[in-house]
Amino acid sequence: MKYLTLFMAICCGLVVANLYYCQPLLPLIAHDFGIQEAEAGSITYITQLGYAAGLLLFVPLGDLLEKKQQIIVTTTFSVIVLLGAAFTKSFFILQVLCFLIGLFSIVPQLIIPLAASLASDEKRGSVIGLVMGGLLIGIVSSRSLSGYIGHAFGWRQMYYTAATICFLLVLIMQRVFIESKPTYHGTYRSLMLSIVHYVKTFPQLRAASLSNALSFASMSAFWVTMVLFLSAKPFEYNTVQIGLFGVIGASGALAAPLVGKKSSGSTAVVKKISLLGLLAQLLGYVAFYFTGNALILLVIGIVLIDIGHQALQISNQTLIYSLKPAARNRFNTVFMTSTFIGGAIGSAIGIFLFHIGGWDVFCLGISVLILCNAFITMKRR
Repeated sequence: MKYLTLFMAICCGLVVANLYYCQPLLPLIAHDFGIQEAEAGSITYITQLGYAAGLLLFVPLGDLLEKKQQIIVTTTFSVIVLLGAAFTKSFFILQVLCFLIGLFSIVPQLIIPLAASLASDEKRGSVIGLVMGGLLIGIVSSRSLSGYIGHAFGWRQMYYTAATICFLLVLIMQRVFIESKPTYHGTYRSLMLSIVHYVKTFPQLRAASLSNALSFASMSAFWVTMVLFLSAKPFEYNTVQIGLFGVIGASGALAAPLVGKKSSGSTAVVKKISLLGLLAQLLGYVAFYFTGNALILLVIGIVLIDIGHQALQISNQTLIYSLKPAARNRFNTVFMTSTFIGGAIGSAIGIFLFHIGGWDVFCLGISVLILCNAFITMKRR
C-alpha cells in the first residue's frame, strides 16, 4: 500500500501539472500570437474553468464506474489535447484546447478518493496528505519545468513533453493500479441529482467548499499576476527566472503530510487549522505588498500562502471524506469544482486588479478576499 500510495502521489503531480504549464509561458505565447500578455493570460483561467467542468461532469462517475479504466481513458484524452495545443496556429483554438486540457486533467481527483478508500480510518489523513503533497510538487515543479523548456526550446515543446509524460503514465497505470468496484448502482442522472441532495443536506460540505474556493482564488490570483509583475520593469525576468519561483512553493508540499497527520473529521479541528492557514495567507500578502525590489519578501510570501492553502485544503478534504464514505467522489466533485471555479475567478480578478492599479492594488484587493474567508470560517459550526 505504501508504494502504491507513493505512485498515486506521483501520478497526481504529473497530471495536475498540465493545468499550470502555461503560466510562465504567457510572455512567449503572447509574442508568438502577436497579442498582449493580459490577453494571453486568459488561457490560465480558461484551463481552470475546464478543470471545474471536468470535476462536475466526470468525477462523480468515479462512484458509478470502475475507477482504474476511467483514470486510464481520461489520461489518454489528455495526451490528445496536449498534442493539439502543441500544433495549433490559432490563439482561439489554443483557448479551446486549454479548456479541454483542464477538462481531462481531473485524474488527481479520481485518484485521491481511490487512495482514501484504500486507507484505514486512522491513516486516511496521512494518505491524503501524502497524495496531496505529490500533487502540490507537481504544481510547483510544472512552473519551473515549463519556464526552462519554454526558454530553451519554445512554448510548444512543453506541450509535446506533457503529452509524452501522460502517455507513459497510461502504460504504467495499466499495470500498477488496482481495479475497484463501483459504490453506486443507479443512473448518471440520479447520480448527479444525488450531488444536489448532498449539497442541500450537508452544511459541512457547503462550508468546506466555499472556504477552499476563496483560498484557492487568492492562490491562483498570485501565481498568474506574479508572471505579469516579474516580466515587467524593473525586473523584466524571462520564463526560466519566473519559473524558478515555483520551486519555492514546494514548502507547501512539505507541509502537506504534516497537516494530514493533524487533520481529523472534527469540525472544530478543521476550523482551527483553517484559520491558521488563512492567517499565513494574509501575512503572505502583506509581504507581497512591501516587496518592491526586495524579492526576499516575495519568497517569504510564497512560502506563507502555499503552506496556508495546504493547511486549509487538506483539513477540509479530510473532513468531507469522513461524512459519507460511499459518496467520496461526489463529495470531492462539489469540493474541487467549487475550488477551481474560485481559482478561475481569482485569476481573472488578479489580472484585472493588476491592470487597473498595479501590484499594490492587487495585493490589497486579494487581502480583502482572505479576510472575508476568515470571517466566513469563524462562523462555521
